Amino acid sequence: MKVLIIEDEKPSARRLQRMLENLGLSIEVMLHSVEESIDWFQNNEHPDLIFLDIQLSDGLSFEIFETIDIKSAIIFTTAYDEYALQAFKLNSIDYLLKPIDDEDLEVAVKKYQERAPQKQAVTLDFNDIKKLLVNPIDRAYKKRFSVKVGQHLKLINVDEIECFYSENKGTYLYTSTGRNYLLDSTLDQLEDELEPQTFFRISRKFLVNINGIKDMVSYTNSRLQIKLNAFNEQDVIVARERVKSFKAWLE
Repeated sequence: MKVLIIEDEKPSARRLQRMLENLGLSIEVMLHSVEESIDWFQNNEHPDLIFLDIQLSDGLSFEIFETIDIKSAIIFTTAYDEYALQAFKLNSIDYLLKPIDDEDLEVAVKKYQERAPQKQAVTLDFNDIKKLLVNPIDRAYKKRFSVKVGQHLKLINVDEIECFYSENKGTYLYTSTGRNYLLDSTLDQLEDELEPQTFFRISRKFLVNINGIKDMVSYTNSRLQIKLNAFNEQDVIVARERVKSFKAWLE
């Protein structure tokens, strides 16, 4: 049986590999991004089973399936909560919430092994998955952030925030009034906490508020440059691999 792991966090991928090897499965390939995965699937025989993270370093994994027709069985590995994932369970083999539990992993693998002899196709509608990720079920998103200003704490509502960005290993929020504040969160954490119809991760460095966008212009290498209303401390560029998803998000 050919098994593939798609996971952007390499320590998590290696941990999952060890856990699967303990169950007697051999992992031939580990992929870490949408772009890398698309290239691999275009040039290799598809596996029997894929362990698939939803959020990858350069986008959401459903983008892979918009380009490649994949019939492999899939087990999701994700940090999304149970409520948002309920709809997936009918079509996929299973899903595993991070951090992955040994017993849950064993149960998921057994589910696949029980289905495999009957050659039951696992058909996933990734447009439906995309809708769930954009409009997750019963999901509560952050309404405000508390930031430290000297010895004081200041509350900032999310609708006051134009963007979040990373710089010198720090994460900052930038307000529509031109103030920036250091946060304890990472952009990865913020991406999961913010309402996805309002905020979009355009690159590894930036999360932008749709209401803060003033203009968009073509940039080198098929990228886009975003002009925000107040932020002008550095260029805000949509990564090439995220341009397609970004344009769809704008609609």
